[in-house]
Formats: sequence, C-alpha cells, structure tokens
Amino acid sequence: MQDLLALLGIDVEYVRGKGNTLHCLDEAGKEVPVIDYAGGYGALVLGHNHPEVVATAKSFLGAGSPVLAQASRQPAAGRVLTRLNDIVHREFGTTEPYYGVFSNSGAESVEVALKHAEFDRQLTVRAILGEITEHVALAREAVRSGAATLPDDADGDVDALVGRVTAANAAVAARPPVFLALEGSFHGKLVGSLQLTHNAAYRMPFAAMAAQARFVPFEQPEAIAKIAEEERAVLLDLRLEGGRVRVVERDFPAFAALFMEVIQGEGGIRAVTEEQARTIRRMCTAIGCPVVVDEIQSGMGRTGAFFASSLVGLQADYYTLAKGLGGGIAKTALTLIKGQRFRPEFDLVHSSTFAKDGLSLAVTLTVLDVLEAEGGQAYQQAAERGERLTQLFRSLVDAYPQVLKEVRGKGLMLGLEFRDLSNAAAPRLREAARADMLGYVISGYLLRAHRIRTFPTASAVNTLRFEPSIYLTDDEIAALEGALRDVCAKLGDQDEEAFFGPASAH
Repeated sequence: MQDLLALLGIDVEYVRGKGNTLHCLDEAGKEVPVIDYAGGYGALVLGHNHPEVVATAKSFLGAGSPVLAQASRQPAAGRVLTRLNDIVHREFGTTEPYYGVFSNSGAESVEVALKHAEFDRQLTVRAILGEITEHVALAREAVRSGAATLPDDADGDVDALVGRVTAANAAVAARPPVFLALEGSFHGKLVGSLQLTHNAAYRMPFAAMAAQARFVPFEQPEAIAKIAEEERAVLLDLRLEGGRVRVVERDFPAFAALFMEVIQGEGGIRAVTEEQARTIRRMCTAIGCPVVVDEIQSGMGRTGAFFASSLVGLQADYYTLAKGLGGGIAKTALTLIKGQRFRPEFDLVHSSTFAKDGLSLAVTLTVLDVLEAEGGQAYQQAAERGERLTQLFRSLVDAYPQVLKEVRGKGLMLGLEFRDLSNAAAPRLREAARADMLGYVISGYLLRAHRIRTFPTASAVNTLRFEPSIYLTDDEIAALEGALRDVCAKLGDQDEEAFFGPASAH
C-alpha cells in the first residue's frame, strides 16, 4: 500500500484536521492545507474534530467515566436507541419499535444482520419441523389404530412413509441459507459480509469460507422472482383429512435476507429509484425475505435525511449504521432490527468485547444531538450543499462532454464519472485507464496540483466520490470547481505530462 501511495504521489502525512480541511507537511516541514472531499469514506458527516464531539470525548474521559463495563446497566445505550426510534418513526411514519445490537464497524454491523437473519430463519425452520413432527406422530397413531388410511402410493407401510418424509425434510433443512444482494453492492470485507460484496476481486479468494449470495441485477429487481423460483424448496407434512392421511407440501424458508444500499458507495454512487425500492419490497415480502438496508455510508444525514432509504419510501426490516455515527472520533456501529423480527435469544449467542462502550455511546448521543438540533437543520444543510455540488458537476459535464460522463448520487454522497480513456492517444493515460488506475491518477493530480483530496470508488474506478461534511463552504466549492476544470482541460488535451511528469529518456 505504501508503494502505491508513493506511485500516485499521495504518500503524505496529515497532522491536523478541522472541518473539511486537513493539514499535511511539505518537504520543509511546513503545514499545507488540503480540502478533504473524501470525508473519511463518508464517516465525516460533521467534519474533522467537530467541537461538540471533541468536547464530549474530553468531558467523558476527564470525568474518569468507565469506557468498558460489560454486563452492567448501560442507560446511554437505551438513550441512543430511543433517539433513533424517534427518527425512524418520524421519517417512515411508523410506530413499530426497532431493537439494537451494537458493534464496532460497518462490516461488523452487516455481520450482525447476517447472523440474526439466519438465526431467525433457523428458529422458523425448527418451529415448522416441530409442527410436522407432531402431525407425523398423529398420522402414524391414526393409521396404527385403524382411524385413518394411508395414501395409495404408500404401500400400506406407515413407517416407510414416515421414513421417506423425515429423510426428505432432513435434506431440505440442511440446505445453506440463501442471501440476496444487488449487483454493484459493497457491504464489507469480513468473512460473511464479503460474500455480499459484488466485486469478484475481493470476494472470490474467500468464496469457500461462507454461504454464497445470489446477486440481483441492479436495474432489474424483478429478477428476484426468477431467483425465488430457482431456490424454491418444500418440506413434506402429513395431514389427516376425512379419515385419510395426505402428504402435503409446505414452503421451506430458503431466504435469510436481501442486503442492499439505497445509494451504492463503492459500486459507483448509484442510487435506487422509488420504483426499484417498491419492487424490491414487494417481492421480498412475497417470498418471506427480510430486507436489510445498509445505511453505513448513506445514513446519518448525509443525503438530506437521517435515513437515505426514507427518501425513496423503503422501510427495512434491518438497518446497518456506522461511519458518521461515531462523529469522526469513535469506532462504533449499530444494527437496528424491526420489533416483529427481533429474537431476544440472539443476545445470548452474539457478543462483542468493545461494542457499546461508554465513550462511543456518549459520542453517538452528541452526534444525534447535533444532527437533530433546530428541527434537523443539518439535514437541510446537507441537501442544500449537495444540490450546489450537483449543479456544479452537471455544468462540468455539459462543458466537457468528451471527458465527463455523468453525475450520480444524492445530497453529499456524489459521484462524478469520467469517460473511459482506454483508447486514448496519449500512451500513459491509455495504460492507466486499461489498468483501472485512471481515477487514482486523477486523484493524485488533484492533491498535488490543487490540494484537494478525493478518491475513486473501489468497483467503478472512473468515478470520483465526493463526501464532504455538511459544513462545506462556497469557497471550498469554488476551489473544487477550478481544480476540476483544470483536470478536464488537461484530459481533453491529452496532456499526460501534467499527470505523470515528463516522459523518461527511454
């Protein structure tokens, strides 16, 4: 990684940060300001070292409050969940409560959702198998007592029929869970969450370590119906009807959950439409598949609402939260689970040493206070600043159509896609594009020439992401405009020396 940073010219050390500004050291050891549009990969909704967040952390530590006191009453956790439930109820118009499981990172919050969804599915399967066991016992007793007859194809042997039913059900029940995710998705790089991440370069080296997900085409959510038919399985049950034993089929709960981002981050800042959201919700409800909405990057106010999914009318069964929840200081995450799905027994099979620590809870409460202050002024600010950036990017796309393709996203989670240069006349630009490095080359130039920090999205490397804090200023936007116009002009002129320096003598 250090070699790659050096190659791109972004191997600098940052020594101070405030708001949207980082300071790095130049060769003389002098601090140089850099405008941070990367925003901690979306974690810095409130910017670097927000004064209220910093004050909370100092006060907590200065008071000698315990950071770790597991297996004790932790009322701050209850306050966090109460605040979040208030937000859910306001944004989605619901009154149903959500329970919470705390963790330490976004990928862990996804792992919690994975585990809980499968735990819920397994308990459902056990309940169905328990009912079948009771029905089988009643049918066997009825046949043996002469109160009922067997189906014609049972050859008069009730024990053989019971054996076939039991064996068939055992085989079906042993099937691994089916998880669904959208193409282009990114949900983390831990063992389970990685299988929900569409990028094969990340996923395939570890594919044997966890249940594989099935990926739904992003533009075709109706494909869920076809997948449901392909994955359909049934359990066999015995029923007594009019003095006769009948073999009946019962749908097997094959699907554990569908995971999705309403705005894909690493997939190129692609937003789900209201129509797509409605289709996903309808089809998942029809097959009994809970919906997990990953709000790790899009949530916490970045898109103009606390939950980006509320902007497309999609209420989830699970929400995963992280990044901005910690205010740029704490490493904390949370999985919200709808009350009707929550399994209290889960608390006994899942735990974490560092989750729900006192410092993180205190910081999270302050973050929620800041976001919710003045009737949610922060959300309005994110929407307004995001619209200002969007207008800028659209004007650039219009001005440089040969260089820029489109702008995507919502609020302060935006992506600006550059056109493919894999057939460029300039050889070094062409080689960078063919190596999927063009976005990184542009990022390096923006930092070196204009002191602007941003990066491409991991699975759509021609798309630069812009995720500044809600305190983005007009001057910072103006600086970005000048820098991007310079980049577009130089790309349009195929000025590869601007990006790579003079060609070698060779």
